[in-house]
Amino acid sequence: MNTLGYAILSVLSRRPCSGYQLASYLDVLWPAKHSQIYPLLNKMEQNGILEFELIKQTGKPDKKIYSITDKGMQILKSWINESPNEQIKRDEFLIKVYSMWLTDEEHARKLIEDRISKLEVKIASREIKIEEVDKDHLTTTSKHFGRYVLLCRGNLLDKEEISWCNWVLDLFETPSFRCE
Repeated sequence: MNTLGYAILSVLSRRPCSGYQLASYLDVLWPAKHSQIYPLLNKMEQNGILEFELIKQTGKPDKKIYSITDKGMQILKSWINESPNEQIKRDEFLIKVYSMWLTDEEHARKLIEDRISKLEVKIASREIKIEEVDKDHLTTTSKHFGRYVLLCRGNLLDKEEISWCNWVLDLFETPSFRCE
């Protein structure tokens, strides 16, 4: 099973959901496209790791609500105790920053400024989700704890990246070329 499969199991261990809902919940863990999720759901269902309930709908296609099986839960619990693989970071933006010497300063600045704007939107969206968590009843054993700390982590990382972007923009004014 690949990492996306474990991410799916992690979400479904909290609550049954449709493929559409699953994609939304996965965004905080392991962003994936519907074209990646649905074939894997089918494979996992065939292997007895997941099951689904078919919900008939009028005027819309029928909906499958997926849930984790006991076998899936055992697989997930076993996997959690393994050491994670090294983090892989693939980011088109970083490739463009690496090669921005090939463009003019105006476009290079715009690249960085656009990144800041996108990060600010992501932070604001996460803040809404963070506010929805019932922090009065949040403990480390709550099924919402992991989602809460990952949403907060995302915001902290994005805020740090905004700081880095501003540092890069400052280099346009006073090139010091020192990491500080």
